[in-house]
Amino acid sequence: METPALKRCATDDIRTILDYAPHLVIYSDHHAVRCTRYQEFSDVRCSPEHLVSALAVPNSKLRRLSLTNYSDLPFPYHMSPMLKQTARNLEYLELSSTSIPVSSRTPTRTTPVVSLPVLQSLKLTLDNTTFAVLASWKMPNLRNVSVVSSDFGYAGQGFANFFEAHGSKIEQLELGHSSSLIVEHNLSLTPRPIQQIPLADWCPNLKEFICSADAEWNWRNPDWIAPHILLPAHRHLRFIGIRDIDKRLIDDAAAFPADPEDDAPFFPLLEQISSLLFNDAFPSLRYIRDLSRTSHTMRSGRRPEIRVLKFWANVLARCGQRQVWLEDYRGVNITVRDLKRAGLVAA
Repeated sequence: METPALKRCATDDIRTILDYAPHLVIYSDHHAVRCTRYQEFSDVRCSPEHLVSALAVPNSKLRRLSLTNYSDLPFPYHMSPMLKQTARNLEYLELSSTSIPVSSRTPTRTTPVVSLPVLQSLKLTLDNTTFAVLASWKMPNLRNVSVVSSDFGYAGQGFANFFEAHGSKIEQLELGHSSSLIVEHNLSLTPRPIQQIPLADWCPNLKEFICSADAEWNWRNPDWIAPHILLPAHRHLRFIGIRDIDKRLIDDAAAFPADPEDDAPFFPLLEQISSLLFNDAFPSLRYIRDLSRTSHTMRSGRRPEIRVLKFWANVLARCGQRQVWLEDYRGVNITVRDLKRAGLVAA
């Protein structure tokens, strides 16, 4: 379920479907249920908490589960018991919240320890409180983690507990918050956080990292732009995927609209991607992938801009010097021939 904000699903309709679908394999709710924390429910079975409990059927066959927490209470306090009943076959779990929590302190209430024996992928759009609870969960096969923290809790104890407990198993990690947002948040804190978050030490077996193109230029070290403020280096990283390159290209070009053939506006982004090629930071890097479909269209669609092709030609040349493959969102290599062919179309 993924709907516009004004066309969300009625809770009683969803409850009826769940009552008659005991053999569900996939359930996804992406902020699609019509309810508020102030709403009165004529049927208590249709409250958000009881709606989730309807998934906890004996011998559950659920393999993929995406849940949204509509309650003011942190996720684990009312959803953990349900997960204990659906855990046997669960391979993918996505947890999100509709609101930013008031507090990010480590939880004091006792919650059930959930065991997810075959879970491989975990996506979290949550708060530091929930990270602290998830640290105690048993997830022996966890390999892929995607995180968008709703309260900038990267420096919180819950975030640390989670990655200290599970980081050694993680092979693919995505951090959804851009570095620039985290830096701006940290600069607004008093006192400012001074400790370095040792994410590379917590995740020694990390092979793939996904980040945003909106990285912050480090004015203390102007020759270096890390892919993300939390992961400036990693010995074993082989793959870096970058989201939102299209947005960076469009925004940077809009700031300097004078000459459509001048690629100077893209210099910061070029240097950011080039920083990934520093051998001391990522000695095992072999692949850089542009994860944007729109960026692919800007590069190879009808009449691409000359300055966009120049930008990618420079990126490709620098990747070639380091013997790193440059890929599009499909995982297909970007080549000089592709750019020349697109240039003939643009001419």
